[in-house]
Amino acid sequence: MHGLCHFEFPSPDLKKSQEFYAKLLGWKFEDIGDPNYVAFSTPEGPGGGIEKADVVPGSNIKVYIEVEDIPSTLVKAEELGGKMIKEKTLISEEHGFWGMLADPCGVQIGIWARK
Repeated sequence: MHGLCHFEFPSPDLKKSQEFYAKLLGWKFEDIGDPNYVAFSTPEGPGGGIEKADVVPGSNIKVYIEVEDIPSTLVKAEELGGKMIKEKTLISEEHGFWGMLADPCGVQIGIWARK
């Protein structure tokens, strides 16, 4: 029981972040009555929240989201106003691949895939 159960990250624009992650990863968002916070659930794993921040700090905590296909996810992220930070890169045959993207607000999110 030491798996990721909840994660949060900052965004200067909650609406823009919600639209981006809903379209990119299929996350569902829930208004919890706080104008500075929105909760989300993911299709198969832990959920979390996005907290309103005037300034997005540097990437101190890295979160990785499992995706089916890293290259197509990076292309879709760019189509949605995000940016590719790191292309698909082999970790090892045993541990798969990783990549990194930034959402339209500059928040960096890692992505991981077995193949």
